[in-house]
Amino acid sequence: MNAGRKMTVGVFLPNWVGDLAMATPALRALRRHVGGSARIVGIVRPAVAATLADTPFLDELWHYDAFAEDRRAQAWRLVGRLRRARVETVLLLTNTRRSALIAWASGARRRIGDARNRRSWFLTDRVEAPRADGRFVPRSAVTSYLRLAEALGCPSDPSPRIELATSAADERACDEAFAALGIDDGDDVVVLNSSSAFGPAKLWPAEYFGTLGRRIASELGHAVVVLCGPAERDVVATIVRAAAHPRVRSLAEQPIAPSLGLSKAAVRRARLLVTTDSGPRHFAAAFDVPVVTLFGPTAIAWSETWFAKAVHLQHAVDCGPCQQRRCPLEHHRCMRELDVDRVFAAVSAQLARWPRTRARDVAVSR
Repeated sequence: MNAGRKMTVGVFLPNWVGDLAMATPALRALRRHVGGSARIVGIVRPAVAATLADTPFLDELWHYDAFAEDRRAQAWRLVGRLRRARVETVLLLTNTRRSALIAWASGARRRIGDARNRRSWFLTDRVEAPRADGRFVPRSAVTSYLRLAEALGCPSDPSPRIELATSAADERACDEAFAALGIDDGDDVVVLNSSSAFGPAKLWPAEYFGTLGRRIASELGHAVVVLCGPAERDVVATIVRAAAHPRVRSLAEQPIAPSLGLSKAAVRRARLLVTTDSGPRHFAAAFDVPVVTLFGPTAIAWSETWFAKAVHLQHAVDCGPCQQRRCPLEHHRCMRELDVDRVFAAVSAQLARWPRTRARDVAVSR
């Protein structure tokens, strides 16, 4: 790979924040493998691109929205761009047939990806996912992405550590937001993340989050900040109202627009993150922040990151984990029966186990 002219490697990046974060060990391995001998172009949904802002793995980011209304036109424009850039190798960290078809149509000589979803014909290097009784065996996305990088030629067994960064602009926005919420630089902050792009089955009830926030503020003396995505203002407002405590506030309460960068910066300076099994959960591992993750319908193995400061909570039910976006039985017991007392006990134990440390400046791109 290092011989001859400088080549271009295209990488179809995962479509969701959490998967994109879990892809960073593979991207780091790829960057180390090719060094400066190749240009690495990441192809990413615009809505999640900020997840990788200021990380050192990619030379360029190209936006491509696989969910856009004009996705066929976008696909052909992307094919043309790949051809003009003379991309020689495409690494597919997505599992869709469309992305494999685009890679094939681009003329890239090597096309590496998982052999699933009837797309093997479009690939030159097919990586088989483990199955048992005809079903895919739950396996961390971190491992899956690393295996694809190995198929490209990256050395095996690199570190699984998730690596993200915040920009100076992200940090300034967080300074302004925290100041508006009455949080001083020396305050202990617990961040709550109630989101789930996957679907409502992953959501812990808002009133539970509110009760938890009130107990953290009143019994443990910590400030509590609730993250807020662009579509989450109503849920976040419900959490703050349910908490009914002056030290439980949200990022939706001030004029700075919610963003992935702001959420990353807030998690980076937290003492602890309490989160659903959603994308921002992985910001904690990236910034070495203790985390309590609340699992419901999903198997933990799919998103394991082996982060030493992580605690996973999951209430066992006879119907789960079902992997469904909505509870097919409409009782949502896996999340509703994960009670606040159990979560608060885990929060208290995490705060006692991991003393306060300063946020790592190395994670900030100035």
